[in-house]
Formats: sequence, C-alpha cells, structure tokens
Amino acid sequence: MDPVTGNARLATDTLATELTRLRNHPGTGVIYIGGADLAATAIAEGLIDEYRQFLYPIILGAGTPYFPPLPKPLNPRLTESQTVNSRVIYLRYRAYAEFGAR
Repeated sequence: MDPVTGNARLATDTLATELTRLRNHPGTGVIYIGGADLAATAIAEGLIDEYRQFLYPIILGAGTPYFPPLPKPLNPRLTESQTVNSRVIYLRYRAYAEFGAR
C-alpha cells in the first residue's frame, strides 16, 4: 500500500491492537466503525462498547448481514431511542461486558 498523507496513519497491526492504541491516545473521542466486514470483525472480537443504528423500514431480501455469526447471542441494553422522522428510528445500545466489550 502506498504511504498515507495528511492526518492519517496506516494501520498495520490487528484490529484489537489498533483500537487499543486509539483508545489510549489522549484526546481520542468516540471511535466509529463502518463497513460490514470491519464491523463484523470488531463484534466477533468483543471490541464494541456501543451500537448506534438507524433503522430504515425497507425490506430488501438480500445483502451483507450487519451482525456476523457469533458463538453466543449479543445481549445489549437499549440506552436511547429517538424517532428521526416518520420512517427512521435511531437506536443506541450499550454492549454487555460479559460478551467481552471494553
């Protein structure tokens, strides 16, 4: 991969190591993870503290699953919900520590 420029750094370690490095860096706020494959890896490794989702009531019938197959069920706690408009709902869940969330 070509060198990165600007306010970026090329991640070269495992996802868990890179997230730990980011979390320990002074001034780091919320770390957002996007993309089904990257999110699935973080979920499977227990690296997620919160899930923030926007629920759009559209049934597609296909696509990449947001949640990967897991060794045991996730059991998050709903901490916030908000109707954004007449069709979209914002949901915020706290991951339970027993699954491995930090």
